[in-house]
Amino acid sequence: MKRPGPLLTLLAGLVLGVFLLSLNAATGTRTASADQKDPPGATVSPAAPGASASPSSPSSPDRSSSPRSSSPSSSTTVRPVPDADYAGRTDDDSSAVAVSLRDGRAIAYFCDGHDKESWLKGDVGGDGVMKLTGRDGAELNGTLEDGKRIRGAVDLGGRRYRFTADRAVKPSGLYRATSTVRGAKIDGGWIVLPGGKQVGVVDRDGTPSKAPAIDPETGAVTIDGHRIVARPVTP
Repeated sequence: MKRPGPLLTLLAGLVLGVFLLSLNAATGTRTASADQKDPPGATVSPAAPGASASPSSPSSPDRSSSPRSSSPSSSTTVRPVPDADYAGRTDDDSSAVAVSLRDGRAIAYFCDGHDKESWLKGDVGGDGVMKLTGRDGAELNGTLEDGKRIRGAVDLGGRRYRFTADRAVKPSGLYRATSTVRGAKIDGGWIVLPGGKQVGVVDRDGTPSKAPAIDPETGAVTIDGHRIVARPVTP
């Protein structure tokens, strides 16, 4: 019996190699197909309920949920200070004070009926508070109380005179007359108090003195033999 020849041995090896190569190819295909499936343990996170596809930027807040700002439409009504005249005496009874109010402005007159006097002017606040000023640093600070009276103080010549001036009914009130008599400049002021008593000063070319009485009904007054008329004073 003859041994198989070398050619037969080579052919058998070739067939075996082809078989093994085909087997490896088939195995690799199955492995690749398996790799395309989800790996064991892998999870897919579901979308959060109500989540938006494009979330809002922090710099662009949702204005639809923001409350609208509104300015209160209510306004405080300030009652104007009533136009009126006031007259009274200082607490020490040495002098008199009269104040005339018109359209939020005030003019006042202080005098002692001898040689001391001062005219003062200024504004009146909606709360009735006033600060009036005059020559040589004179100052009146007062408050209107319920439209019935003015309480305050006059600072003049280094002294303070506290006063109360009640609402005046004509002929009570404040009067003034200016004229030239015998070459002298006349400037007179009068306060007619409730009850009819008068306090006044006449300045003749810078020299003050007690004023003669005026006629409350007409304002007529005679100064140095010359008849002039004193008229009610308003701001």
